[in-house]
Amino acid sequence: MTTLTNKSAITVKGSAEIVCDYLNYGINSILFQRGLYPPENFQATENYGLNILMSTDSKIKEFLSTTLGQLKEWLLKRTVNKVALVITNVKTLEVMERWDFKIEYEGEEGQGDTQTSDKPLKQIKSEIRDVLKQIASSVAYLPLLDCLCSFDIQIYTKNDVELPKEWAEAEPANIRNAQSVKMRSFSTNIHKMETVVTYRNEDD
Repeated sequence: MTTLTNKSAITVKGSAEIVCDYLNYGINSILFQRGLYPPENFQATENYGLNILMSTDSKIKEFLSTTLGQLKEWLLKRTVNKVALVITNVKTLEVMERWDFKIEYEGEEGQGDTQTSDKPLKQIKSEIRDVLKQIASSVAYLPLLDCLCSFDIQIYTKNDVELPKEWAEAEPANIRNAQSVKMRSFSTNIHKMETVVTYRNEDD
């Protein structure tokens, strides 16, 4: 039985991949739901028992692949606290909406690469499915983005992280009259991720 348990255990690298997979599907879903690009630029893919719309634009795919590849490295080193998807009005450069993906590290810090989790993958995927469902239904309460918008991704790291040359320091993406909605969280028992959307409250 021990061999079987070890085989099915999730490693730190495996956990980082689960987190990055979630972000890839989650970000694509947000780009579709919030109407940043035309619907015909997306294609349905099945994962987590859901139909998720993924961008077919090669530039977006490459951007996300590069960004999440770097994030994966930082997750292994426990140097990332948060990933933010920032949606900005192209004309005024005002931040319209921000999706914060907050990361917590579970277990002992000194364990490094040897840390494993025996949490069933089925359970983790079920938790992720619940979050993705909440992202999809968020259009019901989020204000309509009735202007041309662009998006960027900010990664919040510890101060001593060496940035690759293509990365730059960014200003905090603050939103005036901000209102936040917290989604469900999911955990691999190595990484815990909380998703929060912050948007401008038009009533104020």
